[in-house]
Amino acid sequence: MTTEAPLYLEDLSPGQTFESRSVTVTADAIKAYAAQFDPQPFHIDEATAADTFFKGLAASGWHTASMTMSLLVDGGLPIAGGIIGAGVEDIRWPRAVRPGDTLRLVSEVLETRPSKSRPDQGLVKVRTTTFNQNGEPVQVMTSNLVVQRKAAR
Repeated sequence: MTTEAPLYLEDLSPGQTFESRSVTVTADAIKAYAAQFDPQPFHIDEATAADTFFKGLAASGWHTASMTMSLLVDGGLPIAGGIIGAGVEDIRWPRAVRPGDTLRLVSEVLETRPSKSRPDQGLVKVRTTTFNQNGEPVQVMTSNLVVQRKAAR
């Protein structure tokens, strides 16, 4: 499901899915992110990476998480007021992201519940799966988001 209008708690229900645009990952982007935030050899240097667990250059899991967040914010989950995290329950990286991979997201609403103490908001549990160009999951994350209620507008 894609939508242009920002979504409020009342607009969301379990089973709804939202898809993002896609982004292609470059070796330069992998290295630049890693140099600043996760400077391990398998994220920075192709020759060294060839002899590691990954058998080649691989994006940091945190880089994958950052790209996922960018895709969510850029229309992948159009929540009114922005994507405000209330905690990540689970995050897994079942396969590495490689140079040339094209990533896209599918987010599924798992649960919605109004806040008992804050009538202007609620919580939404979402599972966001980041896929590569082959439809293989490269990240699976379950998180809780704070979402505004329409009455709060």
